[in-house]
Amino acid sequence: MIKDIIIYFSIKYNGEWQKIFDAIKNKESIVDEVILKQVENVKNQSITLIDEDYPEKLKNVFKPPFVLFYKGDKSLLKRNIVSIVGTRLASNYGIRATKTIVMDLKDKNIVTCSGLAKGIDSVVHKVSLEENIPTIAVLTSGIDYCYPKENLSLYLEIQKKGLIISEYPFATNLSREQIPFRNRIIASLGDNLIVTEAYPKSGTLISVRYALECGKDIYVVPYPYDSESICNKLINDGAYLICRGDDIFKKN
Repeated sequence: MIKDIIIYFSIKYNGEWQKIFDAIKNKESIVDEVILKQVENVKNQSITLIDEDYPEKLKNVFKPPFVLFYKGDKSLLKRNIVSIVGTRLASNYGIRATKTIVMDLKDKNIVTCSGLAKGIDSVVHKVSLEENIPTIAVLTSGIDYCYPKENLSLYLEIQKKGLIISEYPFATNLSREQIPFRNRIIASLGDNLIVTEAYPKSGTLISVRYALECGKDIYVVPYPYDSESICNKLINDGAYLICRGDDIFKKN
């Protein structure tokens, strides 16, 4: 089956997009029995690019993932999703703003999405779980590898009550090169992208760029005029100002 072939190369090349693409294009041989057994073990917890339940929103993103390995409720991918991102070095202001926005999304039939990183991402997931809002965590590492380690309890709870996805199999280690790839998934899955705190050279800007390329609306929390945050610049450049979660429904 074509699905098995895609998963095979994803496992063989640890989710590296270009290597998977080249292997499929060149009709590379499938001969490793160990990997074939691994394919059988994981294919019921994976969604490939050719599957009917593969998210339509991901098909037009830069280098769409060949495989989404998942743990949890994959039906959340079909719901209305709001992606919320921000700095790992979250301030008290950013944390308060993130909590307020997420809590406002309760009972709005919304699924939140973020990256399970330190700082703002963790706040998004924690508050979502506390408020019984379904949440999706997109990993930079392999589906079986929780990073940072301090988020292990959060990782396990999201498996039970939400969804964890990664294009990287098993315990693939995190590398900096994988962060932009993770961010493109977060940006494209959300119907909107909310930025609650960001600074120059922040990875959050990668998410903003991908979201704009996908035609998504960007919502940004305002900051004091003397803050080093680049949030006000994003608003000045055309992002919508947001103070509460309800604001994403009031654009018009």
